[in-house]
Amino acid sequence: MGRKGSPRSPQAEGGSRAASPPSPLWALPEELLLLICSYLDAQALGRLAQVCRRLRFLSGRDLLWRRIARGCLNSGFTQLGTDLAAGIPVKERVKVSQNWRHGRCRRETVLKWKCNLMPWMELDGEYLYLSQAENIQAYPICPEGTGLQRHPQAIFSGHQEDVCRFVLVNSHIVSGGGDGSIVLHKIHGSYSVKFSAHEQEVNCVDFQGGLIVSGSRDRTAKVWSLSAGRVGQCLHTVQTEDRVWSIAISPLLSGQLLTCLGTDFHRGAGVLDVFYETPSLLLSCGYDTYIRYWDIRTSTRKCVQEWEEPHDSALYCIRSDKNHMIASGSSYYGVVRLWDKRQTQCLQSFHLSSPTSSPVYCLRFSTTHLYAALASALHVLDFTAP
Repeated sequence: MGRKGSPRSPQAEGGSRAASPPSPLWALPEELLLLICSYLDAQALGRLAQVCRRLRFLSGRDLLWRRIARGCLNSGFTQLGTDLAAGIPVKERVKVSQNWRHGRCRRETVLKWKCNLMPWMELDGEYLYLSQAENIQAYPICPEGTGLQRHPQAIFSGHQEDVCRFVLVNSHIVSGGGDGSIVLHKIHGSYSVKFSAHEQEVNCVDFQGGLIVSGSRDRTAKVWSLSAGRVGQCLHTVQTEDRVWSIAISPLLSGQLLTCLGTDFHRGAGVLDVFYETPSLLLSCGYDTYIRYWDIRTSTRKCVQEWEEPHDSALYCIRSDKNHMIASGSSYYGVVRLWDKRQTQCLQSFHLSSPTSSPVYCLRFSTTHLYAALASALHVLDFTAP
C-alpha cells in the first residue's frame, strides 16, 4: 500500500497567501477608540492593556478612568467632578482606592511625645502642621509620601497655653488657645498678630475672606475682622446655651448667623467637629455617637442621612473626600473608621491606641495616606503599600 500523503496547506496549493489586512479597529480615529473603551469597566480595561503596547497606552488614559474613579472611594474627585489630585494618574488612584475600600494598608507611628496632649493638625501638600502644647510645628512630608521627617522645618508660637485648634487658609495659620487669645501667622514671612478674644479658652476657630470666627468655653461665638485698621475688632457676638466646641464658616461667606441645625438634640450631645463639603452640604459629629449629613437646601431641622458609631463612642473628628468616603475618629481606643455614604454600616476600622486608650483628636488624609493624631503619638496609614 502506498503511503498516505499529508493534506496540503492552502499555501502549497495556491502559492503564498497575501498578508492579512490590519484589523479595522486600528483604522478608527483615536476619538472613536476612546469612545468604545469608555464603556468598559476597570477589569476589562486592565485586560485590554495586556493585548499590545498601543492598547496599553490607550487604556491608561485619564479620560477612560475618570468615570470609574468618580464612583470609587477617595480617588481625588468631588461629588461635582472637581479633580483635587490632578498630578496623579487617575488609573493609579483607582488602584489605591481599592486598598481604602478593603482596609489594606501599612501602619506606622511616625512621631511620639512624652506628655499627653490634645493635638490638632492640617495637611497642606508638602507639609503636615501639628499643634503640640503651645506651638504649631510644620513637618515636611517625604517625597512621594514615603514618610514624615522627624524634625519640624518651622515652628509657629505666640500662645501662653496649649493651642486648642487652628486652621490653615491661603498661607495663613489662625489658632485659638487656652489663654483665650487668637494668633494669626503668615507662613512665608515673619508677620503675625495676636489679640485677646474670649474670657476662657478658644475651643475652635475658622478663617476665610478676611473674617475669623471663634467659639469658646465662655458660651459665645464671635466674628472678627482682619481688614486693615480693624484687625481684631469684634463684628458680631452670638450668645449660646453651652460651650462652643466646633465652628465653621460657610463657603458662601455671608458673615452672619443664618440658622441652627437640628432641634431635638438632648443636653450634652455637643457637636465636636463640622466639615463643609459644599456651601449647602456639611457633616457633623460629636458626643452622641452619630455622624450626620446635612443639606440646608432641604431642611435645617433634620439631617438627610446619619450613621451611628457601632461601639457607642463619642466622635471627636470627621473628614470626607467630598464624594463617597467619610473618615471618623472615636473617643475610645484610638479607633479610626472609614464609611461609604452609600452604605449604612462602617466599612473599615483601625485600632491605633495600644496599650493605653486614647481618643483620635484629629485626622487628615490624602489619596494615599491617612494621618491620625492621638494623645501621645501621630500615626500614619499608608494605603499605597498594603
